[in-house]
Amino acid sequence: MKSYDVAIIGSGPGGYVAAIRCAQLGMKTAIIEKYSTLGGTCLNVGCIPSKALLSSSHHYEEATKHFEDHGIEIPGDIKVNLEKMIGRKQAVVDQTTGGIDFLMKKNNIDVFEGLGSFIDATHIKIEGKDAQEIEAKKVIIATGSKPSNLPFISLDKERIITSTEALKLKEVPKHLIIIGGGVIGLELGQVYRRLGAEVTVIEYMDRIIPTMDAGLSKELNKVFKKAKCKMMLSHKVQSVERNGDEVVVKAENKKGEVVEFKGDYCLVSVGRKPYTEGLNLEAAGVKMNDRGQVEVNEHLQTSTSNIYAIGDVIKGAMLAHKAEEEGTFVAETIAGQKPHIDYNLIPGVVYTWPEVAAVGKTEEELKADNVAYKVGQFPFRALGRARASGDIEGFVKILADKTTDEVLGVHMIGARCADLIAEAVVSMEYRASAEDISRMSHAHPTFAEAVKEAALAATDNRALHV
Repeated sequence: MKSYDVAIIGSGPGGYVAAIRCAQLGMKTAIIEKYSTLGGTCLNVGCIPSKALLSSSHHYEEATKHFEDHGIEIPGDIKVNLEKMIGRKQAVVDQTTGGIDFLMKKNNIDVFEGLGSFIDATHIKIEGKDAQEIEAKKVIIATGSKPSNLPFISLDKERIITSTEALKLKEVPKHLIIIGGGVIGLELGQVYRRLGAEVTVIEYMDRIIPTMDAGLSKELNKVFKKAKCKMMLSHKVQSVERNGDEVVVKAENKKGEVVEFKGDYCLVSVGRKPYTEGLNLEAAGVKMNDRGQVEVNEHLQTSTSNIYAIGDVIKGAMLAHKAEEEGTFVAETIAGQKPHIDYNLIPGVVYTWPEVAAVGKTEEELKADNVAYKVGQFPFRALGRARASGDIEGFVKILADKTTDEVLGVHMIGARCADLIAEAVVSMEYRASAEDISRMSHAHPTFAEAVKEAALAATDNRALHV
């Protein structure tokens, strides 16, 4: 029987990063993955493939709607080759997952393909291609999540689908009905709207991206409406039925009326749930909570002290970069170091165009906590760089403590916000004030100038270009 210092179950962003960090710290490390490719949901059927399709569809939209504005004329019709687009997406996935294989070899990490389950707290049974039993002093559970569903919906994965199937459709839907106005539904909705599908988004709450700042929700809703997407807010789905190639969705609006929607595809995008099936956690004494998550303490230890859990399988935002931070945290904890994670400073991003990004507290949270704050906001349309590229939608909003001026939250929607949010994270990590940001030189012309201008606006309303 092979013995290890650490064994990680699951090879997503949390698992493979934990494995690399453990190996860097001198531990003999193994990683167990039930699928034939490493990288988990994120690399295979999540973050990476969805961004590949978002990028391809964005190029198509630019060519059909905006090239002429730039003096670029393309003779003849511009057509979508969906098969080639999906093929490119898969090539990106294959290259990325192959990179994880390389990193495992580089760091001398043993990879086992098969389903890992606990025999007891230190022994793991692997069933599959590399069937065997191994021993590990420490174990990290990093098994991630899978798409949630509503109890009355039968997913046939052909017409009534999850995000996994939406990434490999054989045709552009005529009418794609999306249940759920969260990140995944909106990103995939924008992909297929750009490619010509009629899109209807049905959201139970009174706004899309409901966990983010209300200002971002309102602005992104405008973007989708401008693209002629039907945004059905405050609608409670009651039934989803397939009749041949047609899907019928019935939902109740806030007036109590039942509204019917008909399309050829329905994407069920109502969140994700922890994946723990087959782990046999009871054999290791690992406790779960009533939400199906693995319970952990502040050190991310489970109820069995030598077993840790990270990522989507525990409480908190289901984000790849959150899982990565936790993977590093656990590896360094096992090594006797004193790492830390500030969960308030884990940014959230929606990769639509314009992009949406945020870190820290929302206005709603500050009001609920009775925190006195001030707001500085700056529109992208006032930036020379935004006008030069034609990306004028959106704004940056900075929330700062009314007394100390410390930045408490940054919320932005616009071009390159997925990258710009890192400036806010760095600033808040060092507890910067709005004035600190306003006094830093930002290159001109750039989108980043909007961050400086918003900071100036929060500092005695001193924005220069509005």
